[in-house]
Amino acid sequence: MIGELPLDQVRTLLAVVDEGTFDAAAAALHVTPSAVSQRVKALEQRTGRVLLLRTKPVRPTESGLVLVRLARQVARLERDAHAELGLSGTGEPVRVTIAVNADSLATWFLNVLTRVPGELRLCFELRREDEDHTATLLRDGAVMAAVTSSPDPVPGCSVRALGRMRYLPVAAPEFAARYLTGAPLPDVLAEAPVIVFDRRDDFQDAFVRRLRDGDGGASALRHHVPTSEGFAEAVAAGLGWGMVPEAQARPLLRAGRLVEPAPGQAVDVPLYWQQWRLDSPALAAVADAVAATAAQALRG
Repeated sequence: MIGELPLDQVRTLLAVVDEGTFDAAAAALHVTPSAVSQRVKALEQRTGRVLLLRTKPVRPTESGLVLVRLARQVARLERDAHAELGLSGTGEPVRVTIAVNADSLATWFLNVLTRVPGELRLCFELRREDEDHTATLLRDGAVMAAVTSSPDPVPGCSVRALGRMRYLPVAAPEFAARYLTGAPLPDVLAEAPVIVFDRRDDFQDAFVRRLRDGDGGASALRHHVPTSEGFAEAVAAGLGWGMVPEAQARPLLRAGRLVEPAPGQAVDVPLYWQQWRLDSPALAAVADAVAATAAQALRG
């Protein structure tokens, strides 16, 4: 029992969410579909909440997500306890799921993984997501930790500041000569072709609005390039201007492949590390490695 919640029912709920159907969950748990249905129904009666939307695949409600997150945390604690007691027996590595934004992944986060002691036998499963949205994966219980732009901890999580990631507004020299001259910079930036990461990326729009005192945004002529490395290369190739991480922009600036049309207008994005509030050796080791790497790679 977890408080008043039977552990077998909570585990069953997690299996249904992970497997997508009651039948698949039954096969994974080696019980009948009827038993799965009865356990979920009993858990819903106990909590007084609808926990699952009976769609295909099954989707948890907001209340269901709370229990899904709880189930994943309990499973994590069980695995850690077995490992510390030498009861795991299988020698299976510990899997750590982390959400991280593409720019951090491309510039500094992979160095984190090399700092984690190898004797811990950790397997990393990285989920790439924008830093404004990684907290959602934590909230849903899909990951154990995340690099996020939010200083507000997700319920059940701890948070620590990592530093600031600096972005530079840059363009290829030929592009700047063609599109970014002859009028005030805020006006020409608003009309020039622009590179964006995806349809949710409004970073470039926000930069233009900042220069224009909140008015408008970047051009409607925009190219979507959904990788960090590809984004920087698209800007250097002259397809459009964009906000490129300083770590990627500096070598291209030194090589003359990029110029800064707005010197001194860098934008700093604060980053935070959020993780489940668990007494887990695996998470603690990863958190220490993240903090040490960020201290070297980020500003502030």
